[in-house]
Amino acid sequence: MTLQTTLPEDPLRPQPAWKRLFYLMRVNSADPTLMLALLLLVIFGYLILAPVLLLLADAVTVHFADLARTRQELGDLTLYYLNRVLLSPISRDLFWWPLAHTAIISAAAIIIAFLVGAPIGWLLSRTDLMCKKWFSTALLVPYMLPSWTFALAWLTLFKNRTTGGQPGWMETLGFTPPDWLAYGALPISLILALHYAPFVILLFGNALKQFDTQLEDSARSLGASPAVVARRIILPLMMPSLVSATTLIFAKCLGDFGVAYVLGVPVGFDVLATSLFRAISTSQAGASAVLAGMIVLLGAISIVIDMRLLKEAKRFVTIGSKGSMVRQTPLGKWQIPALTWAFTVFAISAAIPLIALTLTTVMRVPGSFSLDNFTLDYWIGTNLGTTALHQGILLTGEFWLALWNTVWMVGLAATGAGLLGLLVGYAVVRSPVPFVSVALRQITFLPYLVPGIAFAAAYLSMFAVARPPLPALYGTPIILVLAILADQMPFASRAGISSMMQLGKEPEEAGQIAGAGWFRRMGSIVLPIQRGALVSAILLPFISGIKGLSLVVVLAVPGTDLLTTYAIRLVDYGYSQAANAVVVMLCIVAFTGTMLVQKIGKANLSDGMGSK
Repeated sequence: MTLQTTLPEDPLRPQPAWKRLFYLMRVNSADPTLMLALLLLVIFGYLILAPVLLLLADAVTVHFADLARTRQELGDLTLYYLNRVLLSPISRDLFWWPLAHTAIISAAAIIIAFLVGAPIGWLLSRTDLMCKKWFSTALLVPYMLPSWTFALAWLTLFKNRTTGGQPGWMETLGFTPPDWLAYGALPISLILALHYAPFVILLFGNALKQFDTQLEDSARSLGASPAVVARRIILPLMMPSLVSATTLIFAKCLGDFGVAYVLGVPVGFDVLATSLFRAISTSQAGASAVLAGMIVLLGAISIVIDMRLLKEAKRFVTIGSKGSMVRQTPLGKWQIPALTWAFTVFAISAAIPLIALTLTTVMRVPGSFSLDNFTLDYWIGTNLGTTALHQGILLTGEFWLALWNTVWMVGLAATGAGLLGLLVGYAVVRSPVPFVSVALRQITFLPYLVPGIAFAAAYLSMFAVARPPLPALYGTPIILVLAILADQMPFASRAGISSMMQLGKEPEEAGQIAGAGWFRRMGSIVLPIQRGALVSAILLPFISGIKGLSLVVVLAVPGTDLLTTYAIRLVDYGYSQAANAVVVMLCIVAFTGTMLVQKIGKANLSDGMGSK
């Protein structure tokens, strides 16, 4: 007789991942942090990851409209759309010229942004420039407002009769701007450069402020000339901030739709974003998927290069010890020229465009300053005699509907993003399973790698038809709310993670000892402590959602217009004064909201600069 015995399982032997996960779920049944993390992973897998994957799948599968062209069955794998976009006779106009235009304006915008922003960053961080605190906020105003606002302002000033409609200021005053000045690469590059120059001002200026000036003094004491100090010491140490600004500006220019739409499309100057919009508008689902995929690929490559080269977590480090010294350079006789330069940059990038835009809304003929030319018709007028706009915007139902849609849709999406961002932060920091935490962090960061118009195309692919558990959502407010919420999750989740990393477990543990359940601890301990972070996590997506155009222009229909899409529709109709009036209202809301965020969050976009 053979005696069989069963040895107890070795507790030190590595267990399969599913067993470890089941064990942790059983042990942590009183603390549903892991269940929360898994639930959030499912939610954002559906709202973020699935649309992007489906978009990529649409680029290589046959669509119903192309069955005859491809001679394949519906849903079969195909290279037809890749060939059409990249290699066919129309690929030059569909992809390669827009790609070249995108590269040109991105490179030009980066160069101009550095030429403008780097000197300003140095003046604000390392000199005794007068009115420094005021300039440190005023020079960031262009980024607080929608980029295409300044495209409309440019059109107001330099428009010629190439595209018909009302004349621009210059033409009214007797000077007809040539096409290259009114439209195309030059104005698009300049506007994008001035809009994103604050990236350079912030990143370069803050890096300079952390730079220990004793390093420069040591080099000079050894006989190094100022040029050698700049080339061998300052520039290498500033390289992380410079590369970061470069990749950020490139990624933003890649997905910027509004500026190129206003100043490029009228003369056939397409970039990737407008080419994608044209493909979507003409129901070329496969081609639009390929174009969106290429935009996603280029955006992801730029961010990954930035993260790999600069080790994102170590991007901003203090150079020197606690005793490092940052000496302010007295400008002396250069004070007035420096002050003039800073004010000129502010005037060109913010003051003049906004003043011109506002004045146009009270002029019948733009640029004519005779008293009988001024009117309030575009604000409160009646019987305007135009086909699609019979009254001033303040008396027009479509404007108030767009304003209401903006408030409730963006507000609901921002509130959801803020609350979910705090929960993501809680789950990432508290999760007992590292790979769940990492996966949740990466998925919520994914929209940052996808330019807005490409993400909108992904949502169109995902929700234009019914996909359980949701019905078809295109043409409804729900698709806009979900898209804005998902698009803002990188900022909301990072805010939640940062705030939760600063909150220890002790307050929750004390509540648990007192017998409080998880929901009670969240409502009575975590949320009150994180109230300030939650407010900022809601308001920041709200401001970004209000001024965003690239994401919503594809998804909005006339019944679900926001202020941004309503203004663009007025531009399409040729009602430039009314469109400018809507944009002025939008700028007021966006600027006021940004300042409110800074006040409530007790933070400033220019932290570390202009402190004196």
